[in-house]
Amino acid sequence: MDKVYASAAKALEGLVADGQTIGVGGFGLCGIPE
Repeated sequence: MDKVYASAAKALEGLVADGQTIGVGGFGLCGIPE
């Protein structure tokens, strides 16, 4: 199973519909509490 996508749009193609919200977390600047 290939899990590498050229873009976020390709990775979410067919999974996200109009009006939906996705949450993204991680490390680095987005995910470190100040």
